[in-house]
Amino acid sequence: MSDLFTFEQFPQLETPRFVLRQAQLTDADDLYQLYADQAVVQYMSFTPFTSVEEALDEMKWYERIFAEQSGLRWMIEDRETGKVIGTCGFLAYEQEHHRTELGYDLSSAYWGKGIMKEVALCIIQFGFEQMKLNKIEAKIEPANQASIRLIKKLGFVQEGLLRQHEYEKETYVDLAIFALLQSEYTAEIIS
Repeated sequence: MSDLFTFEQFPQLETPRFVLRQAQLTDADDLYQLYADQAVVQYMSFTPFTSVEEALDEMKWYERIFAEQSGLRWMIEDRETGKVIGTCGFLAYEQEHHRTELGYDLSSAYWGKGIMKEVALCIIQFGFEQMKLNKIEAKIEPANQASIRLIKKLGFVQEGLLRQHEYEKETYVDLAIFALLQSEYTAEIIS
């Protein structure tokens, strides 16, 4: 595909172990289980989910950002089990600046297995090659060292620290900002 991605149809991507696809109603239970886990949402802006309805609302948000052309959120489906074990995607897409922000989460039962690196590399490749992005950013709480290690393995460079940038869970949180530029993206990174 050499044409610029146009948000007309949600793209399905694949990695050796996972299918990255649009959310479906049948994913509600898996998404609920994901976001009901305190460990998963520890560095997110919301508290653990307490109902499947919250998962359905989250999926409506995924639909909305796609319709508004401000983001894409892929469900990470394990090929072997068919279970959704996380999500990954782009938000705050600014077409005129060829820039977006990368976000991701993964069920704690699957941490430490190289899954998010595999998935994120696929999505980063889509961003640079199909969306023709110039810059992909990631904003991470400094205490989230696992996420920082991942983003550095993906080739991102820290650009700075946004002090008390967001108000979450009744406290102000700092966000370290990382970025990967099109000019820094190479086939070596995705190998």
